[in-house]
Amino acid sequence: MIALTVDKLSFAYGSKQALDNVSFSVASGECAILLGPNGAGKSTLFSLITRLYDSREGQIALCGFNLKQHSRQALAKLGVVFQQTTLDPDLSVTQNLRYHAALHGIGSKAADIRIQDELERLNMFERRHEKVRQLNGGHKRRVEIARALLHKPSLLLLDEPTVGLDMPSREAIVSHVHDLVRHQQLAVLWATHLIDEIAADDSVILLHRGKIQAQGQLPALLANSGCDNVEHLFKHYTQGVGR
Repeated sequence: MIALTVDKLSFAYGSKQALDNVSFSVASGECAILLGPNGAGKSTLFSLITRLYDSREGQIALCGFNLKQHSRQALAKLGVVFQQTTLDPDLSVTQNLRYHAALHGIGSKAADIRIQDELERLNMFERRHEKVRQLNGGHKRRVEIARALLHKPSLLLLDEPTVGLDMPSREAIVSHVHDLVRHQQLAVLWATHLIDEIAADDSVILLHRGKIQAQGQLPALLANSGCDNVEHLFKHYTQGVGR
């Protein structure tokens, strides 16, 4: 099943072209890494997928639902973790998650079961009564991932979720997300510029200056480019293009 289809998508801020004819897809059970330097267009792409911005050229579909024509059905398939935290710091972990569950029409009993399940997977259940402001950055991210999964989405968007976290927190989140992909067949689109977060079996979409410079399974990309590792691949496309 194809969870996300982006077809010939373009977007501009006035005269500045942020995305130029971008096309790709993400299937169930696939972790697609949207790799690119700051300013590549990653956040603009996420804003279009979440309908914070309205696309002017091209099409976006989630699980077969066109985002413009069937917005409610499409967005119901989507879970999102933004780069900046959107939790209410004065509410407890459970209160934040219950509020999100209610927005999705999940009853209180079902919500409590799902909240416990997701928090236990992230080793956060014992902290469920703590206010969010008492948590460190890594624990807040875990709560946001739990929240994004409560309504059982088919596609999870992660917008640089590990920026500013310490190494153990980053490693825990990377491991958890890849477990979700392997064992629950979740589709993931993970925007990052941190190349050490990429697993060997991930697919890569390398975005630079609003255009996709390369995409495919990581081993094939390395072989086709003649690069030895992801760092060299990243430099090959972001430092060599357009110069």
